[in-house]
Amino acid sequence: MSNVVTNAPELSRYEIRVDGELGGMIEYSLDEPAGVIEFKHTIVLPSHRGQGLGGELVEQALADVRAAGLRVVPSCPFAASWIRDHPEVADLVA
Repeated sequence: MSNVVTNAPELSRYEIRVDGELGGMIEYSLDEPAGVIEFKHTIVLPSHRGQGLGGELVEQALADVRAAGLRVVPSCPFAASWIRDHPEVADLVA
């Protein structure tokens, strides 16, 4: 199984694809002038639940946030919980 996380800025979301099939997404709002991205909602499609995709999606999206020099507002309860459990990314929280 091959998982790929990509940013789809035209849809304001990060997507995770499993063997090319959409498995989940993080919907976001970007305030570029402020350098802040808000993670609004994390969704894993029912056919892909229980595979750890939500955590993988948040982890890879945060790596992209770091690379872009942004900070994150984790309004999504899942993303906020994942960040609390991974203190190594706490510096990204706005």
